[in-house]
Amino acid sequence: MLSKKNIILGVCGSIAAYKSALLVRSLIKAGANVKVILTADASNFITPLTLATLSKNPVYTQYFEAETGVWSNHVELGLWADYMIIAPASANTIGKMANGLCDNLLTAVYLSAKCPVFFAPAMDLDMWKHESTQENIERLKSFGNTIIAPNKGELASGLFGEGRMAEPDEIVAFLTQELKKGLPLLGKKVLVTAGPTYEAIDPVRFIGNHSSGKMGFAIAEEFVALGAEVTLITGPTAEKTTADLLRIDVISANDMLVACTEKFANSDITVMSAAVADYTPVEVADQKIKKKAEDFSIQLKKTTDILASLGKVKKEGQLLIGFALETEQEETYAKEKLLKKNLDLIVLNSLNDKGAGFKTDTNKITIFNSAFAKTSFETKSKTAVAKDICAEIIKLLN
Repeated sequence: MLSKKNIILGVCGSIAAYKSALLVRSLIKAGANVKVILTADASNFITPLTLATLSKNPVYTQYFEAETGVWSNHVELGLWADYMIIAPASANTIGKMANGLCDNLLTAVYLSAKCPVFFAPAMDLDMWKHESTQENIERLKSFGNTIIAPNKGELASGLFGEGRMAEPDEIVAFLTQELKKGLPLLGKKVLVTAGPTYEAIDPVRFIGNHSSGKMGFAIAEEFVALGAEVTLITGPTAEKTTADLLRIDVISANDMLVACTEKFANSDITVMSAAVADYTPVEVADQKIKKKAEDFSIQLKKTTDILASLGKVKKEGQLLIGFALETEQEETYAKEKLLKKNLDLIVLNSLNDKGAGFKTDTNKITIFNSAFAKTSFETKSKTAVAKDICAEIIKLLN
């Protein structure tokens, strides 16, 4: 959910500022782009160098850096952010935010921000319970800001009670859940396959294809962004993802069959974008086959058609989407496959189209539904194509 999101992290003067380093690290690990703003007091608890190193971005502390002559544009920072988090949020900063005071860079960026704002209070027990603090918090909430409530625990003063800033992993989990609210596929379980399969000839050689897995990975990541719980079953590929999903790596067509069979029954939506081998060697040599004869042949047998197998056991309410990569009579073959394999949608792409097919960063697709209604798209990045495919699936759900 946080992948590629731009996040401003405001850090206030509090002993809990040490947790900000861990929070930055967790946000970066989740795939976010993070810029940190330190108040003057916060710099007494944690150094800009630490947070700059972890965030891989300069840390902002004031409007104007006299030594460098650099001006920090609070308006640009506010517009850059998809989300703003103040953690720790001190009683002082909470009071300024609630009353529109703007005497430092952090509060100026807060007043300029158009994005959702989250704040995680950190203070001693009596400060937390004080009527003015609670009134300021209620006022911030009335402005549409979201509080990440503090925990109970031992405080810096030695007292025990509320006021302890939420832990970094709790903040990330809270953000993730908040961002999922209202997403169209929240609660849906999705299965996506990607990449090629490798069918072994001997311990060294295999039969494979040119699929990179890029299309399937893009689809899986888009489903995550839409709130779904995603399982990605992938053949051998160099592709990586930072999305919050379950990845299952397989090698052969049979491996993929076993994994898909296990996960399909509990999936609401299944998108089979993997390029699964149609044939596999009848026998696999135990040792490397030596180059001796001028001619060499391998006996092949059909692999199990995974898509057709799933289509036979598909239950009412499940959606099954297939892919067709063709070189001739593209639409005819795609429609036959759609009907024969009991699919709800089929995504057709042709190797005859420039920018489509294996190993490219772009694709050009046509989608047919079960009534053979046709929707064509221009050549786009595979990320954009994934959005188009998911949008057509959401139409079916609605």
